[in-house]
Amino acid sequence: MHHPLNVRHAKAGAMPPEQPCRLGRVLVVHDDARVRHVITSYLADHRYLAVGCAGGEVLRHLRSGLFSLVVLDAGPGPSGGFDRLRQVRAQSDVPVILITGRHGTDIDRVLGLELGADDVLCGALHLRALLAGARAILRRQQAGRQAAAPPLRGGYRFAGWELQHRRRVLKNPAGETVRLTRKEFALLVALLDAPGRPLSRAHLVRATSTHEDVYDRSIDVQVLRLRRKIEADPRAPRLIRAERGIGYVLDAAVEILF
Repeated sequence: MHHPLNVRHAKAGAMPPEQPCRLGRVLVVHDDARVRHVITSYLADHRYLAVGCAGGEVLRHLRSGLFSLVVLDAGPGPSGGFDRLRQVRAQSDVPVILITGRHGTDIDRVLGLELGADDVLCGALHLRALLAGARAILRRQQAGRQAAAPPLRGGYRFAGWELQHRRRVLKNPAGETVRLTRKEFALLVALLDAPGRPLSRAHLVRATSTHEDVYDRSIDVQVLRLRRKIEADPRAPRLIRAERGIGYVLDAAVEILF
């Protein structure tokens, strides 16, 4: 569903800009380059990191980058226009705002929500409404991350190793201190908080990075560096194992120190 001539700009009394969220990347998916540019420019004016792409490129962008939010045009067709949303949901749980265009109905809104959209905007596209919806979703996302954050532990023991959380010290089975960078420490804590459970690259990126513009494959480098410090043979790792198509898992019994 296309609506290049129905984009309404915010004028006098527009909402004041806000700082970007911690992840801050918004993927704008629309086949009309002009509408795509209007939306990404508006979000950029409000200090969000907006990336635009056509509908056929959405899955490639989701595979290659970490995004906080997707603004998704429903596309053409009375029923097939929601295929993109199905594809996104099959690959990612990233929040989605679905735009159905001026011909969108209440039925379209219900269908979009049932297919997994977090919000559905029907009718002419109001940029202020889009921005308000994006802010609300990202606030809920940030609140959820904070609520899910594990309490600060005293430390962990695993496979003869001991990580002292408050002192930020890692000791090997011989009692010697092994130095870790900030990111290596955060990565190890994330793995120790979920022993035996495969963690996605995106999850580990969120646990280790404070930067807005990050990509999930960067975690592979951090894992490699950490393996060199804690694995007996980094080329045949036994503690941090790769889970094909998912990410990594810590394969060890973990004792929590309080």
